[in-house]
Amino acid sequence: MGKQVSHKLKIAGWVAIGAVAGALTTVQLQAVARGTLAPLPLEELQQLAAVFGMVKTDYVEPVDEKKLISDAISGMVASLDPHSQYFDKKSFKEFREGTSGRFVGVGIEITMEDGLVKVVSPIEDSPAFRAGLKTGDLITKIDDTLVKGLTINEAVKLMRGEPRTKVLLTIFRKDEDRTFPVTITREEIKTQSVKSRVIEPGYAWVRVSQFQERTIEDFARKVEDLYKAEPQLKGLVLDLRNDPGGLLDAAVALSAAFLPENVTVVSTNGQLEDSKFVYKAIPQHYLRRGGTDPVKRLTENTKGALKRVPLVVLVNEGSASASEIVAGALQDHKRATILGSQTFGKGSVQTVRPLGPDTGLKLTTARYYTPSGNSIQAKGIVPDVMVDETPDGNVFSALRTREADLQKHLMNGKENENAPMTDARRAEEQQREEAREAARKRVEEEARKNPGQRLVPEFGSDKDFQLQQALNQLKGQPVLVSKSLVVRPEEKKEN
Repeated sequence: MGKQVSHKLKIAGWVAIGAVAGALTTVQLQAVARGTLAPLPLEELQQLAAVFGMVKTDYVEPVDEKKLISDAISGMVASLDPHSQYFDKKSFKEFREGTSGRFVGVGIEITMEDGLVKVVSPIEDSPAFRAGLKTGDLITKIDDTLVKGLTINEAVKLMRGEPRTKVLLTIFRKDEDRTFPVTITREEIKTQSVKSRVIEPGYAWVRVSQFQERTIEDFARKVEDLYKAEPQLKGLVLDLRNDPGGLLDAAVALSAAFLPENVTVVSTNGQLEDSKFVYKAIPQHYLRRGGTDPVKRLTENTKGALKRVPLVVLVNEGSASASEIVAGALQDHKRATILGSQTFGKGSVQTVRPLGPDTGLKLTTARYYTPSGNSIQAKGIVPDVMVDETPDGNVFSALRTREADLQKHLMNGKENENAPMTDARRAEEQQREEAREAARKRVEEEARKNPGQRLVPEFGSDKDFQLQQALNQLKGQPVLVSKSLVVRPEEKKEN
């Protein structure tokens, strides 16, 4: 990372920036220097031991003491903020799978439709892809289990397993009106976090769905392919909508692909000395293990065109963390026009440290700041051009949770956490709740009218209204600006 690290004690950790707890987040290895451990408050720890002893001996039924300790640690960490978390064996394994973008399964992106699993797309060169599964296929059975009635997580669990084991999927293909079985052998899957296509001559779309270990390599490859297909690109749309974040160094690398060398991308500040750092658009700030630099290769293969091509970045309430770093850096350096709606507002960095071979701790260790020094914690990035999701307005934006809505969310350093609730704040929250209720009713109504239909068109499709407005922006044509979206007020410090 280009940092000097003390040799007294090195604790290997990962720095993660992701959205809300439970969202897919990815991580980055980083050495964190700790000189000495903080002195322990003995009296309080004796009290903790006394409570543990009483529960163990006096509770109505025997309790698992390992679970008691695990729950005590979970409670302590969860009380800090929504993003700090204790990982037990199971959750740590899941977190590390998200980290690397690798898991063992069949290799399909899925959603639920009419109670069945619908294939959004098979992952390139996966067992499902090779078995001929197609976008739109419905999975009705997984081995002997009917999918109807399962949650999406239960369906995922059934399809994942050990390498080289088999799973039998029963597929219903609507357009051929037939049901057929497919036996697939599970293997390690490398997820694709980047999609791209030429939308029309001269204009292309690149979507980053999350920031993983392989994201910048995938991004470089996809953009090189775009330039081979369309050497004279007049405009590019970078789509970060609903991207919950992930790897800090992937965010720095993606920003560096578009920015001049050595400019500031993001800075971090926290209690640890290692948390105070300025990340610049240079390889040593995003290349973790040395090796080849995909950003340099991309710049050379496109003859520097990516540093100059007119750029629009699409964001919405679901764009968080690493997405906000990229949007903030490109906005501050006036490299791109940011279009869409105000982002999630997660301006904090988490470090994940192993506590043993299979448990870990994810702890908020820093706030991050855009190049101009703005904290986006609980505020987010405000687009240059506010645009609704559809021509009829926003279907989901009022229903989406943001950082400022989360209990115990970290303040951005300007607000007073203990400030009393003012009448204005109460009225604001009431208004937000009423907007949510109205949106809920509208979504239910739309779903009744068009059963099984998507309420918001698929990103990147020809019905994607915000993408069409982004193209208009690139071409200098009129953009249908939102009449309803307004900048959310900052949480003010009360005197």
